[in-house]
Amino acid sequence: MPAQPLPSYQTLPVLPPPGELPRALLYSTSARIGGSGLDVSSLEGIKAPAGAGFLKRAVGYANQQQDIPAARIRSLAWHPVRLLSGLGSARYYGAKKHYVDWITAREIRSGRYDFLHTWSGDAVRSLIAARQHGLPSVMDIPTWHRNKGQQKPFLTKTEREASLLKGLAGWKHRLLISRQQMLMEYDLATLLFMPSQCSAQTFLDAGIPAERLHYTGRGVDVSRYAPGTPPDRFRLIFVGALIKRKGVHHLLRAWKKLGLRDAELVLVGEPHPEIRQDLDACAGPSVRVTGFVPNVPDLLRTASALVFPSECEGFAKVTLEAAACGLPLITTRESGDALIDGVTGRLIPPNDENALAAAMQEAWQERDRFAAMGTAARRHVSTYFTWEHFRSRILAGYAEARRRTGT
Repeated sequence: MPAQPLPSYQTLPVLPPPGELPRALLYSTSARIGGSGLDVSSLEGIKAPAGAGFLKRAVGYANQQQDIPAARIRSLAWHPVRLLSGLGSARYYGAKKHYVDWITAREIRSGRYDFLHTWSGDAVRSLIAARQHGLPSVMDIPTWHRNKGQQKPFLTKTEREASLLKGLAGWKHRLLISRQQMLMEYDLATLLFMPSQCSAQTFLDAGIPAERLHYTGRGVDVSRYAPGTPPDRFRLIFVGALIKRKGVHHLLRAWKKLGLRDAELVLVGEPHPEIRQDLDACAGPSVRVTGFVPNVPDLLRTASALVFPSECEGFAKVTLEAAACGLPLITTRESGDALIDGVTGRLIPPNDENALAAAMQEAWQERDRFAAMGTAARRHVSTYFTWEHFRSRILAGYAEARRRTGT
């Protein structure tokens, strides 16, 4: 991978003075405001303009928090798109994104705002409206560039054929968020907020200039996610959707191949049908699947290390949460910026069962050294990846977007 295109996460931003920040910001997301996953990132992002006193309105699909006054939140919890929930998740979520985009564009046209903060996939109408009204805009990227490092024409043969569908099939297809919409969003936004260096590289590979990319990273609450008592046995933990994209099939096969003594692998998440065959083949007394758990911090504190062999992420928040709990990480560069190889854990390439098995065996054999890496991991995220750091980077991005547009 080429040299880092953006300032390192170690270059913490200086908070801009109030005169360089927006005065009436509109924030929009198709996520819920508060909850888990991206819902948490949305809430923490909204706290940046709210805490600085210039959040005018936030639009989201539910208000599940009490930090920001409800008067500032436009909740779409009872949106009419709920009538389409039987169409399957991809089309239903696509319809939700189209609806929040339509609502946000209407808000912009009211003339009450001077800045837009939105999310990729939610925003083509909103960004067009922002351009028409002279508003600077930033757009959060949850993962990688839509082309994922591949060179593609604007319309592929498959996409051209799909665009010709008529009747009910054509209507259902148009509910999906197209690749073309996302490419248009990339061009329309003033700045693109990058969750990780790996994500940023996919945008550079697609020809987007580095000056249009702004690093925000992700964050963790280091008071909630804190170390506990060392476990009584060697225990590796994985937290997330049990799917192939996150490398769970490789993890199961590597674990079975190792056959470590007095050791346990805990998988926290719901198994997807695509992983069922590997789970059945590799399950045994040393593998435990918990399903959904309400208290992830307590479960992380029972582990010796986090293993997370994902092949594609924006920034896997669980790597920060595990590190904050004092766990060393066995993970890929694609999972985010929490790992420093040999310092906070062990770096492995994606889709490499042998490398994964070797790293897990190393953690089992050299437990004291890996425990020291866990201490370093907590120090690393406490220094660079708290939610306060995340919000500071967002505010710096707002000032940069205003400078770029001369507003």
